[in-house]
Amino acid sequence: MVETARPGSLVSVLIVTFNSSASLAQCFASLQQQDHSPLELVVVDNNSSDSTRTLLAQAPLSGTVILNETNRGFAAAQNQAMREASGEWRLCLNPDVMLAPDFISKLLAADAPASVGALCGKLLRWVPGAEPERSGIIDSTGIYFQPNLRHLDRGAEQPDAGQFQRQEYVLGATGAAALYRRKMVEEVSVEGQFFDEEFFSYREDADLAWRAQLMGWRCLYVPAAVGWHQRRVTPERRESLPHEINWHSVKNRFLMRAKNAGAGLCLHTFIPALARDVVIFGYALLRDWRMFSALWYPLAHWGGLRGKRKWIQARRRVPDKQLARWFRWQPASEPLEP
Repeated sequence: MVETARPGSLVSVLIVTFNSSASLAQCFASLQQQDHSPLELVVVDNNSSDSTRTLLAQAPLSGTVILNETNRGFAAAQNQAMREASGEWRLCLNPDVMLAPDFISKLLAADAPASVGALCGKLLRWVPGAEPERSGIIDSTGIYFQPNLRHLDRGAEQPDAGQFQRQEYVLGATGAAALYRRKMVEEVSVEGQFFDEEFFSYREDADLAWRAQLMGWRCLYVPAAVGWHQRRVTPERRESLPHEINWHSVKNRFLMRAKNAGAGLCLHTFIPALARDVVIFGYALLRDWRMFSALWYPLAHWGGLRGKRKWIQARRRVPDKQLARWFRWQPASEPLEP
């Protein structure tokens, strides 16, 4: 069965801001230029201290703006926006992303089967500066897992030479610019949370992709939909990133596994995942003892995790043997069915 979105389908654009003034104007400008309508804008600000709130008050686009009194994190703020959305499709968009004018319409024009709950386009790097550069370096063409349970962006850091020009299935979409079907949002939300708020930030999109695959939802990559992302957090920059980012990243690695991994997949990934865990433990022991609290966090909160795991595993439709195809050393994808 194919469900092609109607040209006039309402799309809700959901943006979470936190000290985002450097890029927000360009992001809004790219939304104004979209050739798809109608669009519904929902912005949640996580207590920005720069001029973000001034820009929101002067925003050229009408919509709903929610001003949080504290920084609730990306996951919780996106869930706030999701609850305000009324579109059949919801575009989770980072404020440091610029979209080509036909980004949304190209995604909706894809022949998306009913099993597709997420769509993503080709994101290239947006290099900031006085004259922001829309580069030809790939940021993401979907995400994938390696057998050591690291998740990475397909093609990241590579020059775009047409190597990702096929419309195909991927494991999931980077949360920087992902279009989700309302029905999937409703089905995979655990305790009303589409993104797991315990993650706060980082890896919540990979956790969602894994959970959605377990429950039978697929993600379609559409290369004709192009955007540019000003990515700040990359594996190569790990040493220079703030402690808070690395702390959440380590914590969330184990939260994700505790909820989603079945016995078969644990066996499939046991040796490489264990090797990676040893590296993380060694880093905490030799370089940064503060990381031990991130390692301990899943054990300290096992009661809540067990409830989430039970809910997810009770609704899974895909066995580990089938899911294991997405956990490869090289980026995994699947062609569309003929």
